[in-house]
Amino acid sequence: MKYSLFAVLSALSSFTTAQEDDGLIRMKVMKRSNHEMVAQHLERENKALLMALDAKNNPADITLVASSASLRGAAQQPSFEEQLAVAQGRSESVTIKDYSNAQYYGVLEVGSPPQEFTVIFDTGSSNLWVPQINCKNCGYWFMNGGKHKFDHSKSTTYVVDGTDFHIQYGSGDVKGSFSVDDVTLAQDIVIKGQKFAEVSDAGGLGMGYTLGKFDGIMGLGFEGLSLGNAETVFKNAMDQGLVNEGKFAFALGDNKEGELTFGGVDKSKFKGEITWVKLEEPKYWQITLDNVSAGSYSSGKTNGIVDSGTSLITGPSLEIQKIAASVGAQANLLGQYTIDCSKLSSLPNLDFTINGKAWSVPGKDLVIQSGGTCLFAMMGMDIPTGPKWILGDVFMRKFYTVFDYENAQVGFAEPTY
Repeated sequence: MKYSLFAVLSALSSFTTAQEDDGLIRMKVMKRSNHEMVAQHLERENKALLMALDAKNNPADITLVASSASLRGAAQQPSFEEQLAVAQGRSESVTIKDYSNAQYYGVLEVGSPPQEFTVIFDTGSSNLWVPQINCKNCGYWFMNGGKHKFDHSKSTTYVVDGTDFHIQYGSGDVKGSFSVDDVTLAQDIVIKGQKFAEVSDAGGLGMGYTLGKFDGIMGLGFEGLSLGNAETVFKNAMDQGLVNEGKFAFALGDNKEGELTFGGVDKSKFKGEITWVKLEEPKYWQITLDNVSAGSYSSGKTNGIVDSGTSLITGPSLEIQKIAASVGAQANLLGQYTIDCSKLSSLPNLDFTINGKAWSVPGKDLVIQSGGTCLFAMMGMDIPTGPKWILGDVFMRKFYTVFDYENAQVGFAEPTY
């Protein structure tokens, strides 16, 4: 069935019927709460402290394997200090992706009859992967009910591919093999013959995956990032005539429902005109930033990617240190910052100047708060050959964000929600 527009909401819940007045197909979903995110952060910090103490006593036990693939730029051979930082969980300079902070999830289905999976819709990567049955390090039943795992023997449309799928993370490998099968979005949009990975060992994602509420990843980047020369799900949907336009858009809710729309934009979600920004290169959703500023800090001309798979805003470590110091935020073992909750009202806005226009994130929205803990929603990340800044969900929540695949551009608009 073809729809002029269809939507997937950005977390997990039940399906609903299409609304007759707008032609959208929606899945109602929920965002992971700030409480869950802060609680997981504190647990990871405690584990990092234990690992740091062990690393200090047994430095020879800290090892890293050479990278097989890098979606965030080529990794350099780490020093002992960098290896220790990885062991502590506070460095991502040799890490493709850290999903431990991801907050938004949605549902898709693989196979015939369809098998359901909760995934992160990630504009910072391009492959689709889900865990297979008997997957190692793929969660436990007593943590969020365990992971849904794909059983290709139960799918009548499954086709063997067999090519190795291998990504190196800072803490280990993620391994599996490619397969081909149908993928269903929004219960009605069936992409035929999609190449995806069945993961057999997800150890490289560490506790971020074990504790997370997602089963897999659906990449929404370009083919240049895709391993195994696999076309992305969205590109296949375009090629198969399942969408009228090569656009998708996020309207992320803050402690309320959000929406990911494929095939166009939902005009009820924004006001005024969409400001379009050409990509530096159709690989990442990477754009030129005229300036990044907060209080007395100013970056000058730089670049960044708009990344739905990263909850925080990240930038070069030294630059984030300057911003954190200026607002009184303190670094912890994980490389994240906490701030005195009583200072929220005095935090300066963070402005990203793009094509001469400032897009502002209010200071109060630069904090993820639960109870008496306030996480500063900025984190240092040094990517040797990649983008300098990552504009994650903290940024995207403030603006209706459109990804135009056909014209290699990103659009921002003032939201109505």
